[in-house]
Amino acid sequence: MGRNSAALFGGTFDPIHNAHLEIARAAADRFDLARVLFVPAANPPHKPDGASASWEDRVRMVELACLADPRFEASLVEAPDPSNDTPSYSIVTIEKLKAAGFAPLSFLIGADAFADIRNWYRWNDVVAAVGFIVVTRAGSGAIEVPPGATVQELCGLNLPVSSSGVRRMVSENAAAIPVPAPVLGYIRQHGLYRSQPK
Repeated sequence: MGRNSAALFGGTFDPIHNAHLEIARAAADRFDLARVLFVPAANPPHKPDGASASWEDRVRMVELACLADPRFEASLVEAPDPSNDTPSYSIVTIEKLKAAGFAPLSFLIGADAFADIRNWYRWNDVVAAVGFIVVTRAGSGAIEVPPGATVQELCGLNLPVSSSGVRRMVSENAAAIPVPAPVLGYIRQHGLYRSQPK
């Protein structure tokens, strides 16, 4: 994609884990991305109950994880605004990043989330503003591409790790937890995820 190309990789990152980093690294390698911008959502619209950890803690864990690759960058574009608690809509984030000079901009997204894109706020504007790198699983079938969307597939990754699984492992004091060592150190230092629903 070129020297100035960037991809937006949004999520709750509660917490960020090794699979997130593997996806970002594979996308950067395969599509020649100069930067992958990890964007922790302040008020994710698909999670009305919010995240387990604060936005500040989630950002710090992302910052620590991004030390693993010089192409990775933690973005504060969705920093909470005390005077405005509207959800973290993707189109608003995209517009802010493009205004800040991130172009061309791709959207790195899982196939399940992409399949729901027609239910997003201003989805037509989203597909017009960015190209998509869609992470697909083997045997998942063809992607349904909305009108106007430009899609490249990132396939061949088998990463059965989830943030909910990581939180459970932390609460159970599991021996091996699939997060970068600095992130695990932060989780333990700050007592995050000690009590999780079973």
